[in-house]
Amino acid sequence: MRRQRSRTAVIGSLLFVTVAVSAGGYAVALAVADDPRDGMRYCPSPQEPRLPPGTPCISQDPNLKYQENHGYRREQEITAEQRAGAQGKAEALAEALKGLAGKPVGEAEIVAAAATALGLEPDRIEYRQLRRPEALVGGGSGKVCVIGTMGREGHAAAEVTGRTLDGTCLPGLGGH
Repeated sequence: MRRQRSRTAVIGSLLFVTVAVSAGGYAVALAVADDPRDGMRYCPSPQEPRLPPGTPCISQDPNLKYQENHGYRREQEITAEQRAGAQGKAEALAEALKGLAGKPVGEAEIVAAAATALGLEPDRIEYRQLRRPEALVGGGSGKVCVIGTMGREGHAAAEVTGRTLDGTCLPGLGGH
């Protein structure tokens, strides 16, 4: 049995679809309009005439693109005082990791030792397994981080660093 729709229902459905599509297009247009590169052209190649000084353009230089793509690895600047203030925590972390290095320990033990050494809660510690039995661990507050490595044969070290631009203590893995 064939069901008939009322003319009002059909018109209402078409009107709804039209408004939805228009609104979606408007949102996309707003998102594109907010792009700071909107209207910018690409920077000229070395063979092309230069733009006037201060003219914004999108770089085509592969080295600059590489730097921009790997910007997440850069650290925030920290002062000598901040570095010196965290040096004791770096030494404590190195000692804690030396006590675990070469032993059959897992993530939970390493994170707990790092948390104690750095005076942080375990959920504030970042952990990354490298190659067994190597590990990278870090934590901190504000822009200051302490990162420790634990490796084979009792090797362990720690250093004070600035937090990455991504907001982590451990540098990002990246990759494509």
